[in-house]
Amino acid sequence: MRQRKAQVTASEMLAEAQAVFSTIEQTPQFASSSNILLYHSLPDELPTHSIIERWSKCKNIFLPRVNGDTLDIVPLEGQLTSDNRFHIAEPQGEPIDPQVIDLIIVPAVALDPQGHRLGRGKGFYDRLLSTTEAFTIGVVMECQVVDNVPCEPHDISLNAVITSTHQFYGINNR
Repeated sequence: MRQRKAQVTASEMLAEAQAVFSTIEQTPQFASSSNILLYHSLPDELPTHSIIERWSKCKNIFLPRVNGDTLDIVPLEGQLTSDNRFHIAEPQGEPIDPQVIDLIIVPAVALDPQGHRLGRGKGFYDRLLSTTEAFTIGVVMECQVVDNVPCEPHDISLNAVITSTHQFYGINNR
């Protein structure tokens, strides 16, 4: 899978991101959400920088901040801090209760049609998702969808998976 991802150009990745986030904007979950948790994308993830800017004009946008083994949820207000230990820019400010979040857009290394997610191996999102009732949408490039992601008892499935050409809903009806 890494080899296939490496063959995706920046313009292809941007086109996939535009298709994915356009689809999300048309969902009832997006329409009814005021507080959205996004991620500040790494180079191998669907880019979110322009979508963060666009959505922040009509929604309250939050970003995760690493705090030990957990993720704090912090409102996006102003500049991001310098990169954390994983080289991800993070927001400054006071964290909020994750129950405030209506919709969480979740990055992944791979997703399957059942809503199982392969992350980067630290369990940050699984711990976060176990603390909230927010609707969760996993987003990846089309080449990152696999038939089956192995999962363990602590793994939290997502409610939906959206790629540039596929949408899988009603997966995890938490």
